[in-house]
Amino acid sequence: MYAPSELKTIPRHVAIIMDGNGRWAKKRGLPRVMGHREGVKRVREVVTAARELGVEVLTLYAFSQENWRRPSDEVSALMELLQTYLVNQLNEMLTNRISLRAMGDLDRLPPAVKKTLDETIERTSGNTEMILNLALSYSGRYEIACATRNIARDCLEGRIDPDQIDEKLFSSYLFTADYPDPELVIRTSGEKRLSNFLLFQAAYSELYITSILWPDFNRSEFVKALIDLQGRERRFGMTSEQLKPCTVNGY
Repeated sequence: MYAPSELKTIPRHVAIIMDGNGRWAKKRGLPRVMGHREGVKRVREVVTAARELGVEVLTLYAFSQENWRRPSDEVSALMELLQTYLVNQLNEMLTNRISLRAMGDLDRLPPAVKKTLDETIERTSGNTEMILNLALSYSGRYEIACATRNIARDCLEGRIDPDQIDEKLFSSYLFTADYPDPELVIRTSGEKRLSNFLLFQAAYSELYITSILWPDFNRSEFVKALIDLQGRERRFGMTSEQLKPCTVNGY
């Protein structure tokens, strides 16, 4: 058991690749949708933990563009679970002042789901305690392509000079323009890849890979990941010596 008292620092932005719902169900001889249902419970638990611990932005990889290729009955079940989650958690978000955001090719969502999502985002837009950012119908390559297309359009229309384009400007065209880059990316189920998630933003994110399947990833495991992060040295290309406080001339 890991206690929040062991945490000395809290990352501003944590992103999670929630993986393993299907395998969790298969291990128990259950339909895949039961794994997804159990996974929704962990979303509630981890969102609550993140807010209570002081995380500013929690980004959850809920549905990738590649997931549209899954069997239609599973996709329909996932969309139904998403809509139910949004309806059931609205009051919780309002009470705990959580602002819901979403990023991805959202127009691909079923109209009823998109309507509920838009309404929930609007209802929670004034909340300031934490941002819950759902990656839905999301692809990192799609996001980068969208940013590139919009930058090109602004160049053609004279709003920006191509010579002004740098990493900072490019970041301002991404879906996450209003957020800091994630300090930590958590992936459950043991897979060791980003799966097209936050490809630009995660350039210097610390990766935490756990073999625990998402439906078994609880508050304690979330705290464990944050504790692991604070024991790492984030050098950003520099040496350990450069990161140590300089004591020359009193600095």
